[in-house]
Amino acid sequence: MRLRHGLYALGLACGLLGTGCQKQEPPTVPMDVPVVPPPANTVPREGPAAAAPPVHRVLDAVAAPANAAGATDSTWTTEPVETPRGEPPSVTLRAVRTGTHEGYDRTVFEFDGPRLPGYHLAYVKTPVQQCGSGDDVTPPGEAALEVRFTPARAHDDQGQATVAQRTLKPVLPSVLALERLCDFEGEVTWVLGTARRAPFRVLELKDPMRLVLDVRH
Repeated sequence: MRLRHGLYALGLACGLLGTGCQKQEPPTVPMDVPVVPPPANTVPREGPAAAAPPVHRVLDAVAAPANAAGATDSTWTTEPVETPRGEPPSVTLRAVRTGTHEGYDRTVFEFDGPRLPGYHLAYVKTPVQQCGSGDDVTPPGEAALEVRFTPARAHDDQGQATVAQRTLKPVLPSVLALERLCDFEGEVTWVLGTARRAPFRVLELKDPMRLVLDVRH
């Protein structure tokens, strides 16, 4: 009898010990969660902002003419693209940045203010000239894509440049370098040295106001 009670007590203790030491499995995450597509009328964030919430709203995609190769996508072109805007006062360029994406390189011009300035984009012959000194500039690559903003400025009220670097050399597949040519009398001009005369497109984004220039690889 004592032996039976001893075995019963030993079994009960082992059972309690096993219950207390039972491993708690962490909750699992279902593997069939559907992927939520980004909202319509959006484009991916660029550069370091890519890890931020997913998209910027597109204000306008410039309807450019078909390129010389007869491309049916009207947003890509090798022809000049122009959107004129007059007064009120000029807006200030605050940042210029570049990055590469699948199939194209992106350059972003960011401005203060509630709207973008007028702009003109076109492939130009080289060398191009600095507007102050008249010095010749020959960007690297086989083509030069000029971006002109007006009315705009790239300096503050004290005359200090708002974009410190006047030359950028990202050496991307298409965009090899950028150089500021002009910041004078309401005109700001940059030139991109590109690997070839590739089709490009223009997007206007807001919050903050940006002009986005994509150049195909």
